[in-house]
Amino acid sequence: MSVQRSFRRIDDALAERLYRKANAERWQLPQAAFTAALETSCAKAFSAAEPSSHEVSRYLSSLHVEDLALACACALGNAVAWDHFVLEMRPGLYRAADALDPSGGARELADSLYGDLYGVDQRGVSRQSLLRYFHGRSSLATWLRAVLAQRHVDRVRVGRRVEPLPEDVQAGPSTPPDPDCVRFVEMLRACLGVALVRLAPTERLRLGCYYAQQLTLAQTGKLLKEHEATTSRQLARTRAAIRTDVEQQLRALGLNEAQIERCFECATQDAGETNLDEMLNVRSG
Repeated sequence: MSVQRSFRRIDDALAERLYRKANAERWQLPQAAFTAALETSCAKAFSAAEPSSHEVSRYLSSLHVEDLALACACALGNAVAWDHFVLEMRPGLYRAADALDPSGGARELADSLYGDLYGVDQRGVSRQSLLRYFHGRSSLATWLRAVLAQRHVDRVRVGRRVEPLPEDVQAGPSTPPDPDCVRFVEMLRACLGVALVRLAPTERLRLGCYYAQQLTLAQTGKLLKEHEATTSRQLARTRAAIRTDVEQQLRALGLNEAQIERCFECATQDAGETNLDEMLNVRSG
């Protein structure tokens, strides 16, 4: 298990300005709690390097601070904030659920999500709120749709695992794996994981819906509130960005162009080892 490094304290003046911008007093949110959430967000965003004061300021200014304040207040159990959260977020969450499963099956997941968000399980036992994984880099509505989409994917995957194999399926002769391919696939998988983490939450959600969950372009666009053509263009740009990122990482590991091409060939032959849905982390919003 990796340990997230601590982040140095944010400048008081900047923290106070963002607190006011977030209208956090509306929820009687302690400024110390909001500042701690900002520091956690920074630690998540700058896990690989120590940023300058300018980079920190620019990053924090880009956050959805009103949503972050609301999430913090809800996680702390503020009843007024929670009522507002349900009133504002439930309609969009239901629309996202209907886009995932027009038969209405995903609405059950949407409803069950509230227990985890509030911080209790089905027996009423207290635990940490799922909202602690929201860091303000996307809107709270987008983050919730991503969480819901991932849970739907998980449920579909579990359902497929318990389905019996057809009676006429027989095991074929096993062939020993190519040692080079095994190594190349592992390298590519690691690089792909890094590239996916670097994507914006909306990009990960779009990829997960279209590739992992196999929604149509129209369904994916409806979920993200964008035109089908926009969804198609954004998917193409994200694919290209991922490919470029992965190739750069592989070069940094010492691979030449032929070996890099071989990595992709091996991954194509053994796609089961590089399932996209298992690598899309929705807890980094």
